[in-house]
Amino acid sequence: MTPFGARLRAMRAARGVKLKDMAAALDVTPAYLSALEHGQRGQPSRYFVRKVCTFFNIIWDDAEELQRLAEISHPRAVVDTSGLDPKRTELANRIARDIGKLTDEQVERMLKEFGDR
Repeated sequence: MTPFGARLRAMRAARGVKLKDMAAALDVTPAYLSALEHGQRGQPSRYFVRKVCTFFNIIWDDAEELQRLAEISHPRAVVDTSGLDPKRTELANRIARDIGKLTDEQVERMLKEFGDR
């Protein structure tokens, strides 16, 4: 699941909105919306995020936060290390290989180290 998908699903559940009803209102298929919530679809477009904000009547900081989540929610992240030093390439490859093995605490520490949260 992606950060955007998790937030989308939580907002829908908190408001008691059925997946099929939300999909119809956003003019997408229920299968697309479900795949987006479960992190099986790529990063949503800015246009789609705006439609979600309109649907839930989200404005200002909350809308910006939802857009930020969308921007970091590609389920298949790609890191281009061409032109970087070998240590950075090693780090990218080791993270890609072992990300599923990290504990929640390790993930939180790394996210905190990168900041921007």
